Amino acid sequence: IREGKGFPRAPLSPNVWGDGDGVLPAGATMADGIALIGRLLLGAIFVWSGFGKIGSPADTIQLIAGSGLPLSDAAYLVAVMIEVGGGLALLIGWQARVVATVLAIFALVTAATFHGHVVDHTAAVQFMKNLAIAGGLLQVAAFGAGAFSADGLLGGRRGLSRISGRPA
Repeated sequence: IREGKGFPRAPLSPNVWGDGDGVLPAGATMADGIALIGRLLLGAIFVWSGFGKIGSPADTIQLIAGSGLPLSDAAYLVAVMIEVGGGLALLIGWQARVVATVLAIFALVTAATFHGHVVDHTAAVQFMKNLAIAGGLLQVAAFGAGAFSADGLLGGRRGLSRISGRPA
């Protein structure tokens, strides 16, 4: 239920899953469960892509070099570290705001560098997918990982968000 003019405040109890019994984090909500699903979906694509690069380094380095980027070997290593390391960190929800920001920037740079030829339909779809992924990552950066995360378990969820002023 929306809060504001003409809309009553919804009671929290129907949406609260965790009651502090140690099984679920105290105060965990349905939104925390949805945040977990979103993080898993977003993180999985980076881990999958990173392991694909590990499986075919020569092809990946050739693709990077063909795009005109300098230092293709170094770019390959950076891409693998960002995708695998960042993807795994996002999956578990560790430092999720920072990691999501880095992955969003990576997705935007990748879109511009490798899929910027939007005349080709396939490249245009890939470009738009990268933009959508970056948008989802920016949601994680803005609102945090939720209670079902390393950040939530380590206390990173408590307090106010620096960005929104609401609980992270």
